[in-house]
Amino acid sequence: MASLRFVSLTILAAVSVVLSDTLPSSFPHVYPGKPTGDYSPAWQKYFQVTAPLPNITFPLPQSFAGNIDVQRAGHPNNTLFFWALEKTSGSLTAAESSEPWGIWLNGGPGSSSMVGFFLENGPVRIAADGTISQNNYSWDKVADYIWIDQPVGVGFSTADAAGYIADEDQMGADFMGFLANLVKVFPNLATRPLHLTGESYAGVYIPYIMKAYFSMAKPPVKIAKIAIGDGSIAADEVFELLPALSVLETYPQLIGYDQDVYNYFKEQEHLCGYDVNLTYPQNGIIPTVGFIDARDRDVPFLEKKKYNSKRGLVAEITQRYAELESTERDLIARQRQKRDLRLRANGTLDPWYGCALLPEFIDYALNYSAPWNITGQDFNVYDITDPDGSPSLAPTFLNDPRVVAALHAPTSKAWEETFDFVFGEQEDDPSQVPMNFLTETATNATAHGISVILYSGNDDALIAHRGTEVTIQNTTFGGTQGFTRKPSTPWNDDSGKPAGIVHQERGWTYVLFSGTGHLIPAKTPAAALTFVREFVFGSNSTGSVIKTPTGSTMVVGGENSPLLVGDVLPGSSGIVYDAGTATSTFVYPAETIAAWNTFIRGQSGASKATTPAADTTNTNGAFRTTPRAALLAGLMSWACVWLL
Repeated sequence: MASLRFVSLTILAAVSVVLSDTLPSSFPHVYPGKPTGDYSPAWQKYFQVTAPLPNITFPLPQSFAGNIDVQRAGHPNNTLFFWALEKTSGSLTAAESSEPWGIWLNGGPGSSSMVGFFLENGPVRIAADGTISQNNYSWDKVADYIWIDQPVGVGFSTADAAGYIADEDQMGADFMGFLANLVKVFPNLATRPLHLTGESYAGVYIPYIMKAYFSMAKPPVKIAKIAIGDGSIAADEVFELLPALSVLETYPQLIGYDQDVYNYFKEQEHLCGYDVNLTYPQNGIIPTVGFIDARDRDVPFLEKKKYNSKRGLVAEITQRYAELESTERDLIARQRQKRDLRLRANGTLDPWYGCALLPEFIDYALNYSAPWNITGQDFNVYDITDPDGSPSLAPTFLNDPRVVAALHAPTSKAWEETFDFVFGEQEDDPSQVPMNFLTETATNATAHGISVILYSGNDDALIAHRGTEVTIQNTTFGGTQGFTRKPSTPWNDDSGKPAGIVHQERGWTYVLFSGTGHLIPAKTPAAALTFVREFVFGSNSTGSVIKTPTGSTMVVGGENSPLLVGDVLPGSSGIVYDAGTATSTFVYPAETIAAWNTFIRGQSGASKATTPAADTTNTNGAFRTTPRAALLAGLMSWACVWLL
């Protein structure tokens, strides 16, 4: 509960004694044939997945799964669960290999990486209704890939009640302990180049794993690249609040293309100090941005000095709202309905929201902007265009006893998509944000020849790409702060379809995906596979800054992408919404869009993103209906409390 943050340390100490009795304990199951002694190649046969998995009628690569100890003293039941898939038969068990391999981590904190396996980049897709299909764009087609549930206790990973991580440094140490045992089972992994990949809260995990890696004289593996998608690397203010105006410029549908409302948010952005000027090269360190609370109410965010919740701002507003008495909630709802923001720009910060700009534009969309104000459905913060665009994974398949046995998973716990006790008795992650030491990490990465890739989905409102761009421009790598040229080079998927923007300098790569939100491989699997093959595991030079024979610099692929307008990649013109037994797409009238485009081009300091033209054959708001079965299910509210 949020109120616990304000309880004295003495009371918290007393409460912890009680909580320790309620935290779950779990341990790995011992299956027949378990080898004795330390981990070794003899364990390969024990971990090999040989039993058929129910309702999977297509062939799967040879794989290995189970729980491996993290080597934390006094906690023998602390393990991480892994599922490793081979690219080619025998590639994991071969005596020698120089081929790269990959690890995938979901975020949370507390999200199982089986979410990634079954909804994003694994070979099996499970729909909301339980239907199973083959994913032809799985990442094990590129390299041997291992999906890992971590930290301890998450998913099928296990921990005793007193063994949960205290902070991210302990998580990093656990992960290195796990890897040290993993390479005893598969010795060729110790020297093969590892590509460590993940999304969302993995933007915290991976920098801390790298911190642990760089602290070791002889790390157990050889990391070659890290790749973080829609990562929460920076402070919450930077990845959740600062990008608000950029999100509105990408999707002006959120404010109904209303120019007065845009001017209001532009003014609020400035008053909050969120109008960060990105230059290429960057002109000095970007100052820390803060959070200014509302004056007229108890805004659902923590006070600035106490505001370090890694669950995020959206979780905080959800919790505070749930704790209100029903009459107070009703009053807030009625007052919110009256908050028409047109003509409200007056040089002062809105006392009702303060700098909580993300919830503010969501409230505005829900009350005033079509289609949200018409349908009454929740706003999907992970995918602006599609209420069903961020699926969840039901536990039915993974808790089937046949699956549990086949994967050598623990029987002492049930698998859950998200785990609530990642930090044991602590409600929040006490660790500092990775941005605080990112330049140090980048310097070490450069010294070790490790490349860094950050990528974002253009339709993600929670961890919007603008925050990632600010993170890059405020980090020194290869001896220079940020990129020296603005990311503006187009790239295509294998079919030749434009997939977004790419830029590469001095061992760092930034990729912006078009037409997708937070769960990029789920929404645009073909583009994601091209990306991971060409940029993560490959050496595609598109977007690279190079020197010409005359000594000047140029960007491979050019810098005049037809997709990019100013600093913004304009979003799609259509917004999907649920309509009974089908889904429909709402498109604003062509005249509205044209008027907006004229307006935004004239904005001083604006990114000047213009919206793609609507179908001019329907000028009263176009609706296109699609069978519900054709879309991903699993409605996600904007008020989700974890990051996948």
